[in-house]
Amino acid sequence: MTTEEIIIAVVRVAGSLPVLVFPFPGAIIAMLVDQSDLFMMNLLHEGGVRDYQEFDKWLDQVYMVTFLVVALRWQGTPRNIAVGLYAYRLIGFATFEVSQERDVLIFFPNLFEFWFVFVAGAKFLRLDEQWRGEPHLRGLVPFRYGRGQLAAVLPVMLAIKLFQEYVLHVGRWLDSFTAVEAVEWFWRILTPPD
Repeated sequence: MTTEEIIIAVVRVAGSLPVLVFPFPGAIIAMLVDQSDLFMMNLLHEGGVRDYQEFDKWLDQVYMVTFLVVALRWQGTPRNIAVGLYAYRLIGFATFEVSQERDVLIFFPNLFEFWFVFVAGAKFLRLDEQWRGEPHLRGLVPFRYGRGQLAAVLPVMLAIKLFQEYVLHVGRWLDSFTAVEAVEWFWRILTPPD
């Protein structure tokens, strides 16, 4: 491993750990840290990353396992869906490793990540509880993971995730940008010229 790969791996693993104690904020941290490797690759010059896609997919397994550890503490439908989506993405990861074709990931979208954030967020905001004693919230229906609620939520998650997988792995729209160039371009759009 290059020094750069070691630094990125340490940061990514460390960024995965907060989810074990603080599921929702920790998931957001893990997802942001997951993107940090793009910036580190642009800013560090310590031997480079030899095969970014493979390296990234292996490091993704670290945060996904921490998400799974937390999801296994849940009960009922949230847990069952999480385990199923994790297993499905793991099959996709294995298929990617064997084929070395990024396009295959469109058939195995990482919906597990979105589901985890959704459930952890619902728990964090107490959206899956009855709101007794909080008059301004009375009358709201808690999210109970029933068929109707799932039918409303899961297709939206899937559509967003499929678009993201397409952009990253099939269309490869961002392959020609470095992370720093993308931020600079976005900043130029937001700030008018002098």
